[in-house]
Amino acid sequence: MTTGTTTAPSPWFPRPRTTGHAARLFCFPFSGSGASAFSAWPAAIDGAEVCPVQFPGRENRLGHPHYGTYEDLADSLVEALEPLLERPFAFFAHCAGALPAYETVLRLAALGLPGPDRLFVSGQPAPHDASRDRMLTLTEPELRAELESFVRGRGIEPRPDMIDMGMTVLLRDHAAAGAYRRTEPVKVDCPVVVVHWRDDPDVTLEELEGWRRYADSVEIRVVDGGHYDFMDAPEELLRLLASWR
Repeated sequence: MTTGTTTAPSPWFPRPRTTGHAARLFCFPFSGSGASAFSAWPAAIDGAEVCPVQFPGRENRLGHPHYGTYEDLADSLVEALEPLLERPFAFFAHCAGALPAYETVLRLAALGLPGPDRLFVSGQPAPHDASRDRMLTLTEPELRAELESFVRGRGIEPRPDMIDMGMTVLLRDHAAAGAYRRTEPVKVDCPVVVVHWRDDPDVTLEELEGWRRYADSVEIRVVDGGHYDFMDAPEELLRLLASWR
């Protein structure tokens, strides 16, 4: 099928839109990051257009007010998503991005809007266990060290101005993560696929079991790699993401 390229219709979706795909895969980044976390991903996976989501307060939306809470983020995102729900879609969300993704699924259902055919969550314990995240225990200097280590791990020597800007985003996202509370699971209508990275030092396979309470169909899949290896679009992950089509 021939596809064409159009301009991005919304700051929420900065990647140029393509036409001719039968479905969409909306991708939610982790705390402190933005849509560029998916810059190495292909334009489409098995006929589904890849649509990274850009949260306000970072990258091309640095001048936009921060979303504040995951609940407010989901409320705003639903409005931006509504015109794009005319074809089948799925959500992929990594780490803390899984929490606003889950909240968005709930809001779509509450409004009677189409929901995703599948929710993929990667490297993130279930919402009722979110407060156990190791990152929430770190001090600001420790978070800065984590950010510097992450940047070096991507093959970039971290400059102080780069880290300062990154910390501004990370601390606001970190506050949203720390404020998030969902004590009782609420099931979503779609199947949930939970991705565990075999070499992830922060999230164990056992810590992902809590997702089984969030849908009637929950599958936990183990893939090779570490916590941030999703950014490189490994073939094993792409094959898994193609499975819902």
